[in-house]
Amino acid sequence: MTNIEYLTSYVNQFVETIKQAGVKHIVMCPGSRSTPLAYGFAKSEGFAFYRQTDERSAGYFALGIAKGTKEPVVLLCTSGTAAANFFPAIVEAFYARVPLLVVTADRPHELREVGAPQAIDQIHLFGKHVKWSVDFPLPEESPESLKFMERHIHRAISTSKSSPMGPVHINVPFREPLLLNMEQSLPVAEVQVSEIGKLVPSSEFTEWYLDLLMREEKGLLIVGDSIHSTEGFWDFARTIKWPVLVDPLSNLRTSVPDDCMDFCIDQYDALLKNEAFKQIAIPNVIIRFGAQPVSKPLTLFLKACKPDVFIVVDESPIFRDSIHLATHHVQVEANTLWIPIEEKQTSSYMTKWSKANDIATKHIQTYISNEEDEGALAGILFETLPDGIDLFASSSMPIRDVDTFFNKTTKDVQIYANRGTNGIDGVVSTALGVQAATDRPGYLLIGDLAFLHDVNGLIVSRFHQTNCTIIIMNNDGGGIFSYLSQSTETHYFEQLFGTPTGLEFSHVASMYGAQYDAVHTRDEFKKVLMQPKMKDIRIIEVFTNRQVNTETHRKLWAAISEELDTIWKV
Repeated sequence: MTNIEYLTSYVNQFVETIKQAGVKHIVMCPGSRSTPLAYGFAKSEGFAFYRQTDERSAGYFALGIAKGTKEPVVLLCTSGTAAANFFPAIVEAFYARVPLLVVTADRPHELREVGAPQAIDQIHLFGKHVKWSVDFPLPEESPESLKFMERHIHRAISTSKSSPMGPVHINVPFREPLLLNMEQSLPVAEVQVSEIGKLVPSSEFTEWYLDLLMREEKGLLIVGDSIHSTEGFWDFARTIKWPVLVDPLSNLRTSVPDDCMDFCIDQYDALLKNEAFKQIAIPNVIIRFGAQPVSKPLTLFLKACKPDVFIVVDESPIFRDSIHLATHHVQVEANTLWIPIEEKQTSSYMTKWSKANDIATKHIQTYISNEEDEGALAGILFETLPDGIDLFASSSMPIRDVDTFFNKTTKDVQIYANRGTNGIDGVVSTALGVQAATDRPGYLLIGDLAFLHDVNGLIVSRFHQTNCTIIIMNNDGGGIFSYLSQSTETHYFEQLFGTPTGLEFSHVASMYGAQYDAVHTRDEFKKVLMQPKMKDIRIIEVFTNRQVNTETHRKLWAAISEELDTIWKV
């Protein structure tokens, strides 16, 4: 067997094993050392094959696809710093529990640590930020080598999908020549069944848990990100009739059944800024499913009230309890504890939460109807979103405006964000990846600095059909810092934190052939949103003022708090 024949056999076996394991999406960056795998994936039918020239953006694009599908995605690059540029997306995937199969091509062993070009130490390159890492053998004429490769591909994919899901790394060295025999027949990959069991609670815990639900009236359900499916939740919630504090990333603010609207508390962030309401809202029991929500007032409230029972339900043994209050960590899949009970009567505790939520919602709707700041404009966007779309929110102010101004609805809108590490890098690419995965119209709400971080992400739209509307809230700098303590130091604030650039993005839109609108008022924004989308990428740049944003947000919170005080302040 010649060199090209056993290289081709190796690559064909690699690709077909991945296909046999059920992986459907491949994101590839061009490069020399990864040539065999690039050709191998390209000629094999049955994959959705994506290209991106920028490795940093490619990593986030693959992250978005994996978020949208909840399945592992292959992320492929050449050797050297190309692999290092995947790192930010891999870190996000690790902490957000998103499955990625990171495949890095490498130099052969004799070219490592000898000054060869594009050769860095890629063994365990991503350290503890991947669940597992393996260095594959060089292609050779050996049945044992192919068996090793098959088994370890199955292990890698199974590891990425097991709880908690996350990225894995396969490093694959190749010697030159790197070309394949493109006519060589594909092998039949060995079928290996990898069954991942379901984590369920013990009978003893279930008995105690159900008794707790039946007898406790002052209980709270908190639902954050990382819930894989919401099916069955509202059937459970309507029987226990506790307030349900729903983070927007739980996707329980959308497709809400009409008879569960009262239980769905979406304005807790505003309510828990009020001291009087916090006193009557103290629960005896809290059950949290998924990650801790975005809201800082909620976190401070939980720290202050310290409930007798605080159950954190998580499919992972990792204790996600940053506020150190959990009395029970229950390692099961969330829906195994969505057990409907005999329907209870609505308690006065539930009624108070619902009444307060209605008060906050009234003020927020008035605010959206009258104000010109980013929050009101975001609210206008949310109200006009059509059914059957995906909304991606950048970190910093956009996700907080979603938390405040995205009201519960019966519409089908899925909300996504990168909250594993809360960074603003790679947001454009992740949003485009989600849209590619779901094939639903995508909307991205993003600030000017986050957009600048990932302008290269738009390159993918030159290779693949895209359907995304990008709303850039351009307040000329870092808007989130205006709400933080550093804003009180006026001498250096703009230089160090505001960081105004004076940029606008019409030329970026022109470069990528995107539909573009510049908006300066709420009326212009409403008019533009009603106009049809004509191109794959649409950019709506909304010019706002950071100082006005801060002042009007605080005015809203004060108005809500004032009315709550008239009812509950002693």
